[in-house]
Amino acid sequence: MLKLGVLDQVHISEGQTAGEALQEASRLIQETEKLGYSRFWVSEHHATRALAFSSPEVLIAHLAAATSTIRVGSGGIMLPHYSAYKVAENFKLLEALHPGRIDVGLGRAPGGMPIATRALQTDKFVDVNKYPQQVLDLAGFLRDKQPSGHPFEGLLTSPAIPSVPPIWMLGSSGESARMAAQLGSAYAFAQFFGTPGGEESMQYYQTHFQPSKLLGDRPQAMIATLVICADTDEEANALATSSDLFFLRLTTGQELLNLPSVQTAYDYPYTEADYLRIKQTRQTRVIGSPERVKEQLIELSRSYNVDEILINSPIHDYKARVHSYKLLSEMFDLKQT
Repeated sequence: MLKLGVLDQVHISEGQTAGEALQEASRLIQETEKLGYSRFWVSEHHATRALAFSSPEVLIAHLAAATSTIRVGSGGIMLPHYSAYKVAENFKLLEALHPGRIDVGLGRAPGGMPIATRALQTDKFVDVNKYPQQVLDLAGFLRDKQPSGHPFEGLLTSPAIPSVPPIWMLGSSGESARMAAQLGSAYAFAQFFGTPGGEESMQYYQTHFQPSKLLGDRPQAMIATLVICADTDEEANALATSSDLFFLRLTTGQELLNLPSVQTAYDYPYTEADYLRIKQTRQTRVIGSPERVKEQLIELSRSYNVDEILINSPIHDYKARVHSYKLLSEMFDLKQT
């Protein structure tokens, strides 16, 4: 049975404040927990007016405290910006507060413009080529077991707890798949980025996975995709115009102030080049009625050989967003509480 989770970037919808968007995220995780979704991840982006937060670990603490069963995690922590030791301290604390419910999703992308990266890395030399070693260091700190000869061998990471949150490596390329396979971590592929060769990257990970202390003997993988579901194809396509315009602005370097309303999207003065770009982007989206969406998600799960998909649904209207998740829960017969 295909499992579904949630990836929420907490867009600030047109007409909203950041505080209101965060309140909606709290309500959304409670709704999706009731609907039977497996996990709820939040991302890391910096210096973006259209998103309501930049610190996933802080938001995870809030969301986990508002729920009781759903797994909560990062999609992901941009590890090169930070000390692996400090990230381990943060996530061990989260795990202590919410045992068995925390995921550590990691990425190496900057998560923002170069000026934000410089601010995050002030007075710090960062070599992204050391990212794999950072992942191993983080795993050691989470377990309080660094290898013999490690410069921080024997260092305690507080709090001392019996459980360890799992590490997921995130990516959208063959390189990330190779690193995840070599390190033996779980792997989440960002299908909605639209990077070519996604199926081949996932196949490489699953074929070349090396057993490790991070995960054990068997690979574990999932994908994240953008889904907009409504009662009819026509309604779903109308709701999707908000994200069409949002990502058009993103890819053409325009300032992102919010997730636009459907009306704003309809009124936008598109060029022929804009329409072509939107058409190309839509090829990586899953949009439509429940039956159409279910069929496409099952096909994606087969082509990527995964049994779990994270659903990202940037819909301007909150009620329509919840309804989209509800329709999916019903179509896949998720265990509701």
